[in-house]
Amino acid sequence: MNSSIKSKISQIENDKVFLNLDIVDRQDIVDLSLKYRFSYQDLRQLSIIARDFYMWDEFGVKKCIENFEISQNRPLTKKDVISHVKSEWNSLKTSKIKYDTVDTKNLPRPVPRKIQVSEQDNEVFGMCPVASEKTVCCNLMTIDAVQGCSLGCSYCSIQTFYTDGKISIDKNLKEKLSNIPLDPNKNYHIGSGQSSDSLAVGNREGVLDAQLDFARENSNIILEFKTKSKNIAHLLKTDIPDNVFVSWSLNPQIFIDHEEHGTASLDQRLSCAKSLSDKGVLVGFHFHPIVYYEGYENDYKNIVNKVMSMFEPHQIAMISMGTLTFIKPAINKLRSAGLKSKVLQIPMVDAVGKSSYTKEVKAEIFSNVYNEFRAWHNDLFFYLCMEESSIWESVFGDFYKSNVDFETALFESVSSKMKPLEIA
Repeated sequence: MNSSIKSKISQIENDKVFLNLDIVDRQDIVDLSLKYRFSYQDLRQLSIIARDFYMWDEFGVKKCIENFEISQNRPLTKKDVISHVKSEWNSLKTSKIKYDTVDTKNLPRPVPRKIQVSEQDNEVFGMCPVASEKTVCCNLMTIDAVQGCSLGCSYCSIQTFYTDGKISIDKNLKEKLSNIPLDPNKNYHIGSGQSSDSLAVGNREGVLDAQLDFARENSNIILEFKTKSKNIAHLLKTDIPDNVFVSWSLNPQIFIDHEEHGTASLDQRLSCAKSLSDKGVLVGFHFHPIVYYEGYENDYKNIVNKVMSMFEPHQIAMISMGTLTFIKPAINKLRSAGLKSKVLQIPMVDAVGKSSYTKEVKAEIFSNVYNEFRAWHNDLFFYLCMEESSIWESVFGDFYKSNVDFETALFESVSSKMKPLEIA
């Protein structure tokens, strides 16, 4: 081994991307480097691709190259090999994901997290962390009542914000909420669930009661609990103010099985929503993230049919749609964790500073779901989360010209349903 190759191998062996690989993939990369004299950048790119192949349950980089060598039946250059591996990688990223039915008895479970009570002097109220003037944005305000999540969604960005492996409940939440300087002449849509699932820890340390009291004391807000859990026991036995609603993220069960570990099943989420709706509580649904996989059209059609058969439009606050959108730290965190997950198997084009699907794919998936709700188009507030005006126009035929207009329209539509609801 000459000194140049040895130096490059030594360099990559200390790289975090390479160290994330399992021992077999690491040895394969080293062996391939000895054969093709890859540069350090080549080795790093191959390490990223090897990690993705592993997460996507595809064959490894070594097998990919071996198959190519056999098919070509000629000596290959370093450039040939790198070009072929990248081509195979990009081909997977630009095709629809394939999800196989899984044995639910062997599904991975999230690592249990220790719950701690925090007395830190941190702010609990602020703007939604993904708010942007570059997208049509609802100007959602958020309450960080709990920090860190016990659920295990593979795509979740919360894991990049709270990395100590713990879930923190704010002991002084009630006091902090009472000190929020709300303008009495302004309306606010406030959500909990951005820093943790709203219901996952239940009413530990009075976290739900503090927020319900906050809603009672401020009639100019609508408060939304966002969840993927089935933990509604406290809400069922508690008086819920009229200006509070509970929303569930809805995805096909095959996607939940593969990517939303530790969450409630689709049927459990809908059943919980129905239980609260029967109590007179307004509910909402987020089709987020809609993922471009083989068969998604029919799977989402089935969900829409379930929603429309179980609820009436007046019982639903709103319906939103969104898709996979990543910041770079989230991508790095996912690769570091190395879960079997296909959420990174998308084209990853620029989406106003983040990475997501192309505009064409987004317009297709949002339109498919929205059109299934055509009978409710005039009776419900539908919107897109974190999307540009051009995509809104493709899906809805129009868009809000300012975020304030969007914020106002959402508040007025939802609050108009927030009266004592007639129980069917």
